[in-house]
Amino acid sequence: MSKTIRIGTRDSQLALWQANAVKSQLEHLGHECVLVPVKSTGDIVLDKPLYELGVTGIFTKTLDIALLNGDIDVAVHSLKDVPTMMPEGIIQAAVLKRGNTRDMLVFNDSEEFLSQPDAIIATSSLRRRAQWLNRFPTHKVEDIRGNVNSRLEKLENSETWNGAIFAAAGLGRLGIKPENSFNLDWMIPAPAQGAVMVAALEENVEVIEICKEINDEKTEICTSIERKFLRILEGGCSAPIGALAFYRDKEDDICFKGILLSRDGTRKIEVEKIEPFGKHHDIANFCAHYILDKGGNSLVDIRDYTKRDETVFSTKALTDEQNKLFHDGIKVNHADFVKVNINRLAPHVLKKAHKNVVITSQNAVEAIVNSVPAEDLNFKTIYCVGRRTKKLIEQKIGKVKHQAKNAETLANYLLDYMEGTEVTYFCSDIRLDALPTILGESNIKVEEIEAYSTKFDPLEINTKAEGVMFYSPSTIDSFVKENTIRPIAFCIGETTAKHARKHFEDVRVAKVPTVESVIELVNEAFV
Repeated sequence: MSKTIRIGTRDSQLALWQANAVKSQLEHLGHECVLVPVKSTGDIVLDKPLYELGVTGIFTKTLDIALLNGDIDVAVHSLKDVPTMMPEGIIQAAVLKRGNTRDMLVFNDSEEFLSQPDAIIATSSLRRRAQWLNRFPTHKVEDIRGNVNSRLEKLENSETWNGAIFAAAGLGRLGIKPENSFNLDWMIPAPAQGAVMVAALEENVEVIEICKEINDEKTEICTSIERKFLRILEGGCSAPIGALAFYRDKEDDICFKGILLSRDGTRKIEVEKIEPFGKHHDIANFCAHYILDKGGNSLVDIRDYTKRDETVFSTKALTDEQNKLFHDGIKVNHADFVKVNINRLAPHVLKKAHKNVVITSQNAVEAIVNSVPAEDLNFKTIYCVGRRTKKLIEQKIGKVKHQAKNAETLANYLLDYMEGTEVTYFCSDIRLDALPTILGESNIKVEEIEAYSTKFDPLEINTKAEGVMFYSPSTIDSFVKENTIRPIAFCIGETTAKHARKHFEDVRVAKVPTVESVIELVNEAFV
């Protein structure tokens, strides 16, 4: 590459270590590089919808925008912080050889507290909290925030905490290994923990080819299995999910361990599977559905967290990192007010759907690819709604002939340009009527296949809540079923805000359609 590669990184000590590791490897191969620390997105104005796929990772959002704006050539992340669905136009270009995958307990005084019934452990991770309480049900777990160094300092200065849990890789990379510490070998780590990822623009072919030179194939395979397991369970970081895949050289196979727990740690479902290397492609799918079949959906429910005093309530479960973004003094509670269940589709049903296939959501794509291997599908012509859906289809199924912004627009397009008089429509149980109605009125037969089911799952929230965060019109409809209060409505976009104005007087709209931007609205409201 003739020009210098600009490596984007956050400016924390750990992020800089990771970026320098990438820089060192690229320079060793003869490429000139420079680090570009990126601080805040507060002053960046987007003049086009860059986030069609959404950005849920607070540690990746700033760098994603810098990539899309052309300010950097690559971005370096801790892979466990990267959302399983990346923004449109950005891809994973490389994963470095993995470090320590384990969690580490750092403790004050001695280990004797482990046998005490009233010990106190600090962690902000739901996964660590749930696994710790499952093993030590009488202990208390309290929240701790900040970077590695500040958390270590808080632990040292605490008069009540017996210990705190850290990622072993982070401590090791900073050259910090407290004398009073040890790996928690029994605790299953976060998906992709210990791995450093390099992201690049999909269109930047030259940079992507360079990044392939530093990609570690075995780490890439193992972390991909873990992240697919996470994505199928649909927990993101908002549910206590652990996953670890590792390659065994002598046996030439891949071992996988996964776990899903209730938030209080009282219930858990575990799964283990070993497959020969090369025949590992279905591990994540098999293990995730094993957990779901054993009752996993019930464990992702967080209703035991409701009815606390709160300033605001989110109608979507928030991740640990998103919770950290709220200003001190803002009490937040959250739950998913809309639930989606992906259906298993019979192979013979999918084989019948071969021409003029219509897909209007990512959930339908997931249902299809989780039911039958992509190579067994024979979809000749695919039409879809939304850029996010199109990207997922082309990643996992095949080429999309036409993408429209909504179902009505797509239906009118099909009337003018579609060949034939039959359509196979993968939809939900409460799909909108526009597409089948418009096509049916023109004597086009629409065969509907229920790919997933959607249901409202509202809660009655505390009447003292001063604001509610909404992410779609459906979350609003679900909310008003059980609640008569009408506080400030913080909305992710104008479509949601328009619907909110039917029920709320004070409606505020995020500048960027991301969860983080809605949180910024909340912070501004309660300064």
